[in-house]
Amino acid sequence: MRKHTMGLLAMAAASTLVLSACGSAEVGGEPDGGGTATAGGDGGGDGITIGIKYDQPGLGLQDGAEYTGFDVDVARYVANELGYSEDQITFKETPSANREAMLQNGDVDMIFATYSITDDRKEVIDFAGPYFIAGQDLLVAADNTDITGPEDLEGKNLCSVTGSTSAEKIKTDYAEGVQLLERPGYAECVTALSAGQVDAVTTDDIILAGLAAANGDGNLKVVGAPFSEEQYGVGLPKDSDQCEAINEAITKMIDDGAWEEAVATNTEGADYTPNADLNPPKPADCA
Repeated sequence: MRKHTMGLLAMAAASTLVLSACGSAEVGGEPDGGGTATAGGDGGGDGITIGIKYDQPGLGLQDGAEYTGFDVDVARYVANELGYSEDQITFKETPSANREAMLQNGDVDMIFATYSITDDRKEVIDFAGPYFIAGQDLLVAADNTDITGPEDLEGKNLCSVTGSTSAEKIKTDYAEGVQLLERPGYAECVTALSAGQVDAVTTDDIILAGLAAANGDGNLKVVGAPFSEEQYGVGLPKDSDQCEAINEAITKMIDDGAWEEAVATNTEGADYTPNADLNPPKPADCA
């Protein structure tokens, strides 16, 4: 597997990328890091269209024609195992709130985008995996001593992404006294945190680690008190016949060491270690 090393990006640059991505979500047929693909949403023919995030340093980030991050590395590995070369892959932006619709509409063949497996989602789409198990956590200023876990959110301003399970969990379990600010992407949340507009950002720990590493100035920290278990799966159209093959590819990636290397490479500088009790995961049986 080719390495796709993520540089430590300034958050101002990441925010610019987000704005650029939001203005041109359609990528099919355009050059990506590996070349040009011609696939439609059905996954057949000459290529494959894969949904990723464009605004998550360390997970899924667009930088011009390049795409980097752990999700991207797993996606490339799996696509290769399915028989697709680098120049047959097209990456397309899949915002959290649009993921199910994009699979249902055939806009993408599969999604690797910190996509938590939930029962509600499984009613309308299928999942392979999981390929990673994260835990929801909090990102705060490095000198913050007031917030050590979700129990300290009373009266605080908190930012998360619209449509994410993290935002829904805060609304459900910690809504009393918490002012929740929702934004389209995590870069906007980190910008708000750096500007003092919010006290914390919440999402999964590996996402926060990528954001902290990309910030690059040591002014942010992950609290390190996860309060959920999020299984990242590969989103597939309902009744897809690719689940077994994808699970086999994930298992191979774990067994040959490429999975561990991808995690380390994409969180370098964030002092982050995945929960060893949960990772690497074993893909679940396909329905």
